[in-house]
Amino acid sequence: RGCSVMVYPWNTSYEEIQKQNPDGVFLSNGPGNPKDVKPVLELVRKLRGNFPMFGICLGHQMIALAYGAGTYKLKFGHRGGNHPVKNLKTGKIEITSQNHSYAVDCASLKNTDLEMTHINLLDHTVEGLACRKDQVFSVQYHPESAPGPQDSGYLFDQFIQMMEENKHGKAN
Repeated sequence: RGCSVMVYPWNTSYEEIQKQNPDGVFLSNGPGNPKDVKPVLELVRKLRGNFPMFGICLGHQMIALAYGAGTYKLKFGHRGGNHPVKNLKTGKIEITSQNHSYAVDCASLKNTDLEMTHINLLDHTVEGLACRKDQVFSVQYHPESAPGPQDSGYLFDQFIQMMEENKHGKAN
């Protein structure tokens, strides 16, 4: 999609990212309990509203926690490349690839600025979130895996458009 990407380790400071002035911040997947990475939670809190942000899998969970929502450990986790997820805005069903043990607690979204955008049709867990005012969105699954095979590609286009609009001063 023609993007230049800079990769930073988990412990990069807000000041370092701010100094680079990226068009957007992408929070990737990773292992483990999202509550165990407190420095990243604080970084996400500082980044939100300052840069367009897109998170997947662990990045999705980190965004939820940074906004005050909760997460919990799934009994068995989600594994595989055939999980149906419904986009609540369009009503379309996406076939997704998943590999995670934690999920966002839907009830905990009530007092946050986050809205649920996607839901897992197998167990009704939260699969997508957005905060329009901060230009932040996330999905629990792996759109880069493209098991659909192109069901979720629009998410990357949405992020690129968000970065372009922000760069040109068209954002909220």
